[in-house]
Amino acid sequence: MELLLGLLLGVIGVIGILFLLLLSFAIYYDLSRSKIPSGFDSPLKLRVIHCLLIMAVIVGKCLELLGVCRQVAFLRFLMDIWNPRVDPSLSAKDLHFDGVPVRVYQPKAPSAAPRKGFVFFHGGAGMLGSIALYQDVCSKIAKETDSVLVSVGYRLSPDYLPPAQYMDCLAATIHFIQNAASHGVDPFKIIVGGDSAGSSYATVVAQKLVERSDLPKLRAQVLIYGATQAMDLNLPSYQQNGSVPILFQETVAYFGLRYIGKDPSLAGQLLKGSHVPDSMRLKYGKWVSPDNIPERFKARGYKQVPLAPYEPEVYRQLSEILAADFSCLFAEDSVIEKLPETLIVSCEYDVLRDDALLYKKRLEDHGVEVSWFHVEKGFHGVLNLFDKGLFTFPAGVELMDRIVEFVKNL
Repeated sequence: MELLLGLLLGVIGVIGILFLLLLSFAIYYDLSRSKIPSGFDSPLKLRVIHCLLIMAVIVGKCLELLGVCRQVAFLRFLMDIWNPRVDPSLSAKDLHFDGVPVRVYQPKAPSAAPRKGFVFFHGGAGMLGSIALYQDVCSKIAKETDSVLVSVGYRLSPDYLPPAQYMDCLAATIHFIQNAASHGVDPFKIIVGGDSAGSSYATVVAQKLVERSDLPKLRAQVLIYGATQAMDLNLPSYQQNGSVPILFQETVAYFGLRYIGKDPSLAGQLLKGSHVPDSMRLKYGKWVSPDNIPERFKARGYKQVPLAPYEPEVYRQLSEILAADFSCLFAEDSVIEKLPETLIVSCEYDVLRDDALLYKKRLEDHGVEVSWFHVEKGFHGVLNLFDKGLFTFPAGVELMDRIVEFVKNL
């Protein structure tokens, strides 16, 4: 008995030491690599979240090296542990729309008229995130806007490489539009939206649907800090926020390459822009220009960095990220001008801030009605922290309120 107790205490001691080493490294990494601007609210809270993410990533990598499980599978498991209960005023049904898993949130109270519908695509770089992780976000939107919300569980990379993700989102949206009446929804009042990667999918879905004359037009789109181009990763927001948790400049390149199944060693070329042919620089340069970004967003520092000389071999490996299905900013004018009313959200401390600003200008230049909300104290991923107890950020609450307000007023 004493031997077993001694072994148990020894194991606990080893685990404790490993945990302290892991925590120490996470703190060191955060303090040495991340830079939180002086005007940011609750920097310590963000650092704690960042350290927890670093620890999860390291443990996942160790498990992968040991052959226990893939790193991405471990991270998905951790994210799905948090699954808040559905608000009692809503019903939640797990269904399949054209083979795509969805969760439909619907107010239980009867409605005299058909409701609005909201198709939501979660974030997570196309590799992480799930219906479960976004249950609190989706429940809140459905309840506060009295809408029927469809949360789409699209396939994830690297298990399924692009374009599987946006194709699932498109298929689920079309099914919902065609069957809106069976869910008590007005087919002419359907909105698509999402955050981060989900915002990019919503953008592509809206662009694909403008040519579908056989379907009712979308009522609106809600685009929350999504990437819109993969041509220039040295815009002002990338320079100013490149080391702000939880999304670094180098992380954008790394996850982008992993997402499309390419070697992460190409990150350097991607960041320099050597993957962009001269013809594309000429065609798209007018849209991906720092001149299109208001001067006030350059006040925290910006030095224009020209794209590196074109390397054909790099383009051959990365050409897909410059297509409109990936870089939605590059859609043709004939598509852009037909897009529905749009809410665009940008966050001051987000590397993707300027992607949102560039897409906003492109829409406005073609007469699309745009509502823009800039979260002055926001950072990438803040929407998920609108109701997390000690880890709640006022910026997340503010953002959620603005989304609800926009949808209610449609």
